[in-house]
Amino acid sequence: MDALDLARWQFGVTTVYHFLFVPLTIGLGIFVAGLQTAWHRTGKEQYLKLTKFFGKLFLINFAMGVVTGIVQEFQFGMNWSEYSTFVGDVFGAPLAMEALLAFFMESTFLGLWIFGWDKLPKRVHLACIWAAAIGSNLSAYFILAANAWMKHPVGYEVVDGKARMTDLWAVLTNSTALAQVPHVIGAAFIVAGGFVLAVCGYWMIRKNAPMWRSAARAALVMTAIAGAVVAGTGDMSGKLLYEQQPMKLASAEGLEHDTAGAGFSLVPGIEIPYVLSFLATNDPTATVQGTEDLQRRFEQEFGPGDYRPDQAVVFWSFRVMIYFGMATVGLSVLGLWLTRRKRGFPRWLSRAFVLALPLPLAAIIAGWLLSEIGRQPWTVAGELLTASSVSPGVTLTEVAISLTIFTLLYGALTVAEAVLLTRHVRAGVEDPAPVPAAERREPSLMY
Repeated sequence: MDALDLARWQFGVTTVYHFLFVPLTIGLGIFVAGLQTAWHRTGKEQYLKLTKFFGKLFLINFAMGVVTGIVQEFQFGMNWSEYSTFVGDVFGAPLAMEALLAFFMESTFLGLWIFGWDKLPKRVHLACIWAAAIGSNLSAYFILAANAWMKHPVGYEVVDGKARMTDLWAVLTNSTALAQVPHVIGAAFIVAGGFVLAVCGYWMIRKNAPMWRSAARAALVMTAIAGAVVAGTGDMSGKLLYEQQPMKLASAEGLEHDTAGAGFSLVPGIEIPYVLSFLATNDPTATVQGTEDLQRRFEQEFGPGDYRPDQAVVFWSFRVMIYFGMATVGLSVLGLWLTRRKRGFPRWLSRAFVLALPLPLAAIIAGWLLSEIGRQPWTVAGELLTASSVSPGVTLTEVAISLTIFTLLYGALTVAEAVLLTRHVRAGVEDPAPVPAAERREPSLMY
C-alpha cells in the first residue's frame, strides 16, 4: 500500500460520511418549507408543531453537513495537489458560485428563519425557509455540475498541462450534469421521505395521532414522486453511460466482452436477456461493449495500464442502489394504497417504516460509489489519471495520520448526529407559543 491508496481511502471515507448528511438536508428543507406553507395557508396548529419539530431535525443535520464538508475540502491541497492544479480553472467557477451564491443564500436565510419566528411577518418568515431550501438545492446543482465535468469534460482546453475553461455555460449545462442533478436530488428526497416516515412510524406506534398520520402521508407522496423522477433520470443516465463511460456500464453489469442483446444480471447466474441493451440504447439487440474489449481499446488510445475499475464494488453498488431504492419507493407506494380514502396506518406498516430507515441511505451511498469508483482509474475522464493526481511530496505516514484523524473525527460527528436526532425525535413536538390575535388567520374555504 502506498500514499495513493490511502489518499483514495481517505477521500472515500470522508465523502461517504459527508454524504450521510447532504441528501437529508436537501430533501428535509423542502419538506419543512412545505409544512410551514400548510400552516400559513390553513392556520392548523398541527402543521406549526410539525414545522418546528422537523425544522429542529433539519438544523441538526445541516450543521453536521457544514462541518463535514469544510473538513473534506482540506484534502484537495493535502493529498491531491496535482489534481487541483489541473482542474482549478474549471472547478473554480462552479464552486465559487456554490459558495458565494447558493451556500450564502442558504445560510443567510436559514439564520433569518431560525431567529425570525417572533420578529418577521409570517409571509417573510415563510419566504426565508423556502429561500434556504432552494439554496441547498442550488448548492447541489453547482457541485454536481463540477463533478459531472470529471466524468464528461466539456467547455475547456488544455494549455501548458492545465485545463482552462472556455465555456462556462457548457460546463453548467453538461449533458451528464443535466441527468445527474435531478437523479441525485430525487434520491435525496427519497432519503428525506424515508427519514420522515421512520420518525412518523415511531410516533404512530406510540401515539397514533392525526398529526403524525398527516406528516407520514405527505412523506409517502414525496417519496413516490421522487421515485418516479429517479427512475426516469436513471434511464437517461444509463444511456449517457453507454455513450460517455462505457467501461462503467460494462463493469456495472460484469460484462467482459462486446455483446449484442446484453442481459441484466439480477444476481450472478440469474440474468434477464436483452435488458441491458434496451436500457442503454432502447434497442434490445444493440451491442454493449465489454470490459476486456474496452481495456484493449483504451491501451491503444491512452497507452499501457489497467483501465478497469474495481469490478466487484461497481457490480454490487449498482444492485444495492437499485434494489434498496426500489424497496423504499415500493414501500411508499404500498403505504399510499393501504391508506387511501383516509384509511389508518396498520401497525405493521408503521414498524416497516422504522425498519426501512437504512435502505435509502444505503441506496444513495451505493450510487455514489458506483459513480465515483466506476470512473477509475481517471479523476478526469480521458485527461487525468488518479495516479497522476496525488500530491507528489506527500508520504504514506502523513496520509495515514490524517486518515486516522479524519476517520475518528467523522465517526464522532456521526455518533453525535445520531444521538442528537434520536434525543429530539423521542422528545416529540412542543406546544408552540400562542399566536397574537392580530396575526391569526382563519382557514379559508378557497384552500
